[in-house]
Amino acid sequence: MKDLLTSAFNRATQLTRERNLAEATRVLMGALTAGGAATPTPQPAAHAEPHPPTFRLRRPLGETVELLRHAGLPGLNQSGAPLVGLRQAPKIDVPPGAAYLSRSYVGPAGARDYKVYAPDGLGDGERPLIVMLHGCSQNPDDFAVGSRMNELAEEHGFIVAYPAQSTTANQMGCWNWFNPADQTREKGEPSLIAGMTRAIMAEWRVDESRVYVAGLSAGGAMAATMAATYPELYAAVGIHSGLAHGSASDVASAFAAMGGKFELGAARRSLSDDYVRTIVFHGEADQKVHPTNGETIIAGARLDLADSLARETRETGSAGGRNYSRTVIADARGVPQLEHWAVEGLGHAWSGGNPDGSFADRHGPEASREMVRFFLADASAAR
Repeated sequence: MKDLLTSAFNRATQLTRERNLAEATRVLMGALTAGGAATPTPQPAAHAEPHPPTFRLRRPLGETVELLRHAGLPGLNQSGAPLVGLRQAPKIDVPPGAAYLSRSYVGPAGARDYKVYAPDGLGDGERPLIVMLHGCSQNPDDFAVGSRMNELAEEHGFIVAYPAQSTTANQMGCWNWFNPADQTREKGEPSLIAGMTRAIMAEWRVDESRVYVAGLSAGGAMAATMAATYPELYAAVGIHSGLAHGSASDVASAFAAMGGKFELGAARRSLSDDYVRTIVFHGEADQKVHPTNGETIIAGARLDLADSLARETRETGSAGGRNYSRTVIADARGVPQLEHWAVEGLGHAWSGGNPDGSFADRHGPEASREMVRFFLADASAAR
């Protein structure tokens, strides 16, 4: 059965790349039903109006939906019919003097939309920029609400950007972190996100030394890729419930990596002598992306930074009604270079977020606030 699933995932991956989502769904559904073959309902006569086949599932429906979602293929509703479309965007509150703007970027690898939040009172000085990459089935507005990052932008005076994945590139709006074509500098989605970042820097007065990238789940995995492929562009990276760069090369290996089963050598993040300061948040009760992934990101980065690290501290505590363990590895100046938060009882959701957004849990330490503190720590030490 395992070989059958692997073969089906490989075939579905190829079909997805060819934009043949209907056939990719059929192949995966065949593998997920008993005996390796789906049982479609009878097809209509040639003169009848065609409709998609439905399937009688033997695998639990919830598990099937998640498998298809993480494969980047349509999910299923309660009757087993394909689901298309993302969660409706919540309303964004923009205080007087602030701006929340829609933009588009076009580059050699394609085009993507994005949103930019500029807080009140920017003035003439250069400001930090945080690029936030949403997870599967999310969108910029949804992620802005769930992460509460706009509120922190008002508090600290930085600019926030929210790139939007296209459903033509991935049916469920996932960044294609597992696709080799989207793991390379100046290629695919990394080139688009870097292009958007540079476009924002050109439009606004951004401090080039204080540009950061963060993301959740698939967005966290893509944030790790951005740090690996553009270390000169981003001063630090925040990865929430994500995976290390290069931990998968197709849909089948993505499932394995999400389950915590991958070769450590394949998950090494660094591609050059440059490194990017890294903060990781992961829920210990995450059933979608195994917590081992967060530990692996830190372990790989620690090897890259071995010569520059001076002190490691560990602490346990409680915030927002949840216990956590926190490991901080600093340099000789005392500036955190690596930071790992393991949050007890947290599932696949943004810690300390706003539940009006999807995949956001109001309990636990505030991941956004801690990431902002981590990002700006190096700049504060330099002054």
